[in-house]
Amino acid sequence: MADDGPSSSGDSRAPASHGIAARAQATLSALLEEPLSPGLYLVATPIGNLGDISLRALSVLARADVIYCEDTRHSAKLLQHYSISARTRPFHDHNEEREGERALAELKSDRRIAIISDAGTPLLSDPGFKLVRAAAAEGIPVFAIPGASALLSGLTISGLPTDAFFFAGFLPAKQAARRSRLAELSQIPGSLVFYEAPHRLGEAISDMAGQLGVRQAVVARELTKLHEEVLRGSLGELAEATAGDGLKGEVVIVIGPEQAAPVSDDVIEKRLSVAMEGMSLKDAAKALADELGVPKSRVYGLGLKARGGRE
Repeated sequence: MADDGPSSSGDSRAPASHGIAARAQATLSALLEEPLSPGLYLVATPIGNLGDISLRALSVLARADVIYCEDTRHSAKLLQHYSISARTRPFHDHNEEREGERALAELKSDRRIAIISDAGTPLLSDPGFKLVRAAAAEGIPVFAIPGASALLSGLTISGLPTDAFFFAGFLPAKQAARRSRLAELSQIPGSLVFYEAPHRLGEAISDMAGQLGVRQAVVARELTKLHEEVLRGSLGELAEATAGDGLKGEVVIVIGPEQAAPVSDDVIEKRLSVAMEGMSLKDAAKALADELGVPKSRVYGLGLKARGGRE
């Protein structure tokens, strides 16, 4: 609704926003004044919206001796936006062994090292695991500075079960290997979460539909960015919607657990007839409902129908 002007009681939004800004500034100032302990810091950065970085993350990046970046050119945009002038070095799949040894040597000299990825929480489908393991083995403190994560953002907005899920990262690029991997993952109970390159999205969803059975899924694109888009439907429906790979940008795919085939009335009636040979309709309806995963009222109603409406 449009704002027709200030109300007679006054607009309290400006003073409130000033208070929030002042409190945030005071908190950040206090963090910056504290000494930063030597160790390895895994710092989450925004996945799109620069406002999604935490005050603690800013304070660590500003005080780190070195920031290892997946791509220094990409990270420069974030660091420049917040006037952070710390020294940066590239840290990616092609130089992880060399730079990991260098970083470990610096950590042994009580340096303060930060690792960031291009977006989100580092080490999720990004290098750094070996360095963390080596640092921990040497007794060097490793600190998590939590924040944005495409994995968790996609999962939580999907509307699919979150009580049990498996993050599978990127699938193999070649179709045979991708289908083989999906066949393995099909046995995992719970939701599945993937990252995928936009140019392979259509092929990947099509293979998912063929290998994972009847499931509900979500394709989340460009999360937190200007052109954020979320597609929902069955894997079959999404395979049609993404055919041709017209989508662009970073993609998270969330797939719900396999849906059990619906139980027909005929199956319930036959099983109920057998069950009622040794128990009452009420007890048989409860036992069968629990076994088949259907509402007790449905089973009981079919039993009454078979008896001509008599209890």
